[in-house]
Order: sequence, then C-alpha cells, then structure tokens
Amino acid sequence: MLNTHLQINETLNGEVVQLKEGYAKVVLETNEQMGADSKGLVHGGFIFSAADYATMVAVNDPNVVLSKTEVKFLAPTKVGQIVELEASISEQNGNRVTVEVLGKCEDKNIFKGTFYTVILEKHVLEL
Repeated sequence: MLNTHLQINETLNGEVVQLKEGYAKVVLETNEQMGADSKGLVHGGFIFSAADYATMVAVNDPNVVLSKTEVKFLAPTKVGQIVELEASISEQNGNRVTVEVLGKCEDKNIFKGTFYTVILEKHVLEL
C-alpha cells in the first residue's frame, strides 16, 4: 500500500506500477508538455522528478524527504517515449535511507542515480 506522496500528479511524475518493501517501479509516459525544444527533447527535470518519486515510493514513509542526490543522465529522451524507473533501497542506517535508481527507455539505460533520504519524525512542514 502506498503511504507517501498520495497527491502527486502522476501525469508529470509517473505512475507507480509496482511496489514492494524497499522497491518501486514508476512509469513515466512523456508528453508534449515535457518538451524542451522543437525536436522533442524531454527536459531532464521530468526524468529527475520521476526518479525522485520512485525513490520516495521505495522508502514509502509519509515523512521521507530527499537530502542529496548523485545522478547521471546517460541518454536523451524524446517526447512520446515511455521511461521506466526502478528504485531499490541499497542501505538503511537509522532514519537515513539510500536508494539506487535506474531509468530505462526502450531497453536502454538513460538515467542512474543515488538518492539520499531522511525519514523525519514529523512532516517537514511541521518542523
């Protein structure tokens, strides 16, 4: 059961298609709103946002926040392509959780990153 980011816009951030403890798969169907130029290049921010969302879902705590990332964009994405982002917890130390994310499009790796998160005692806006 999904416990975090319940009001997120799935059109812009992707749809959760698989969720199990410590793992999430999010699918982003790119569209014209995501295009950065006349050739149909998808702005990398949309890919990053979907990867961030996959990270939050893999941790799946309502009080999880992102603290740091290290990412690489490996290949471009074109409007209309479908991106699959798989997020897996790689390390947990107390309230600190590290998640590895791999993004693929048409069986090609297009994105990879390490996302560092923190699970807070309360919602970040209530601190």
